[in-house]
Amino acid sequence: MSNRNNHQNKQAARERMRAERERQAKKDRARRQLIVGGAVVGILAIAGGIGYAVTQMNGGGNASQEWKTAAEKKALVKPAHTTGPQGTTVIIGNKSAKNTLHVYEDMRCPICAQFEQYTGTTLAKDIKNGTFKAQYTMGTFLDDKKEINGSGSKNALSALGAALNVSPDAFLEYKSALYSAKNHPTESDDAFASDQKLIAIAQQVKELKGNTTFEKAVTNGTYDRWALAMSKTFDDTKDVTGTPTFKLNGKILTTDQGGVPLTPDQFTPLVQQNLKK
Repeated sequence: MSNRNNHQNKQAARERMRAERERQAKKDRARRQLIVGGAVVGILAIAGGIGYAVTQMNGGGNASQEWKTAAEKKALVKPAHTTGPQGTTVIIGNKSAKNTLHVYEDMRCPICAQFEQYTGTTLAKDIKNGTFKAQYTMGTFLDDKKEINGSGSKNALSALGAALNVSPDAFLEYKSALYSAKNHPTESDDAFASDQKLIAIAQQVKELKGNTTFEKAVTNGTYDRWALAMSKTFDDTKDVTGTPTFKLNGKILTTDQGGVPLTPDQFTPLVQQNLKK
């Protein structure tokens, strides 16, 4: 009798343990579903968002501030092919072109990346054909957004300065590579904070592939202080409230169109309607 009761007790204990394991497994599955669901909601919110407004960014944060503090201690080195007291005027194309398209972007901005992927080739052709010359003012305000705080925008901008020092074409091609679908990180991924990541992407650009001078400038942060100066120029442009923004001869053409970037079919007519003849 005693042995039988012992067997029954052990069997009951095993059943209780099995039931508890099943309950715990259910809890774990539910938690994973919540995490995945939250991530999907976040992605959909980004995809359906209204772009990026400077006024919505919350300043502060360790990664961004630490990068700024280190950069402020460095000497200002202006890339070649720039003008202005701090080298923050970047104009690419035929200097005698009647029209100037002013482009405002942030290297972490996913809407800017989509614009470059859809319409970047069209814009580059317009520069080459002399339809307009392009002026670039790059912001870094996304680094200061509290939820995604980092240094990727500033670090990528510094690397763009190193590319510009090589040539204007290297600047455009490198910017296109950084914004490409295979290279541009998601909003929450501060991948461009890595110098090695930026150098790896540069291998896709003919003038930068194996270019030790460019790579040294990236790893040493040669143009970090210049990136801060460029970012301040962006911040001081009061009528630009988001990225991407385009001005043709001083007139704002569009911002991010409610989170949907301009396609070539939209961009070209908009430009043609506002060109100086």
